[in-house]
Amino acid sequence: MQNRRAFIKNLAAGSVGVGLLGEAAVSLAAQSNEYIKLTVLHTNDWHSHIDPFPADAPRHANEGGIARRSALINQIRKEEENVLLLDAGDVFQGTPYFNFYKGKIEFELMSEIGYDAATIGNHEFDNGLEGIDSQLPHAKFPFICSNYDFSDTILAGKTIPNKVFERGGLRIGVYGLGVELDGLVAPDNFGKTRYLDPLKVALEQEKLLREQQGADMVICLSHLGYKYRSDKVSDQIIADNTYATDLIIGGHTHTFLEHPEMHTNKANKQILVNQVGWAGLLLGRIDFYVTRRGHAKSEYTAIPIK
Repeated sequence: MQNRRAFIKNLAAGSVGVGLLGEAAVSLAAQSNEYIKLTVLHTNDWHSHIDPFPADAPRHANEGGIARRSALINQIRKEEENVLLLDAGDVFQGTPYFNFYKGKIEFELMSEIGYDAATIGNHEFDNGLEGIDSQLPHAKFPFICSNYDFSDTILAGKTIPNKVFERGGLRIGVYGLGVELDGLVAPDNFGKTRYLDPLKVALEQEKLLREQQGADMVICLSHLGYKYRSDKVSDQIIADNTYATDLIIGGHTHTFLEHPEMHTNKANKQILVNQVGWAGLLLGRIDFYVTRRGHAKSEYTAIPIK
């Protein structure tokens, strides 16, 4: 696997602009010496790949592994003051670890690493709602699910629709969107879970996070998928049709992006869409800077786990 190239794009070149990051963020930056830096680390679809791929594997030989990921994350945390670690779903299913331990080890390891939040992917339903419910106590981080209504299920009250994190004086709002389960997951496995229109929910959540919860920046954790040939709702559709979301961290389609894709949203502002493949082969890293002049820029690296 080749190293993904890093890039820096400033406001004029189309990076995330201060119009999205908010006046509060600019004010905070103006009080600092240079800028506020936020480091967002992210994974998706790692599918129970706790160990590295075998040395004799035909592809990705000796790549990946959660111990190496943990070491890398710990090193970044030593170097950076404001770090947010997020996962976009499909933690479950893919190796014998899940077959034997049903997700317990995956959630325990993510907790030990210090994930701040995750959203639920379709494979989290592989052992039904009971399979999710039985493993949630092992997760010492919240699952943010905004468009799955679990109110008539055993998961009622066990996930949250959004959360605001504070880093370096910045308030970062996070909401989560999941893929349509009907036709993808066996009906008995999601039971009375109600699927809500992800675009409508995204519009509601970004407005709530901005206006009621005072978020300077808004991140969507998405397990919708990067894009489709049909009109099925994807990350690209959410990006093009929202107003106040800065970043979409995607999953589901196992897409490797060379760098975050930039879209212009309904407010004529820039929004980033990113996804880092599958199996824990990469750790996504996006460094956001808010400068004293009110400009914002982002620097991106997808780091191979080797």
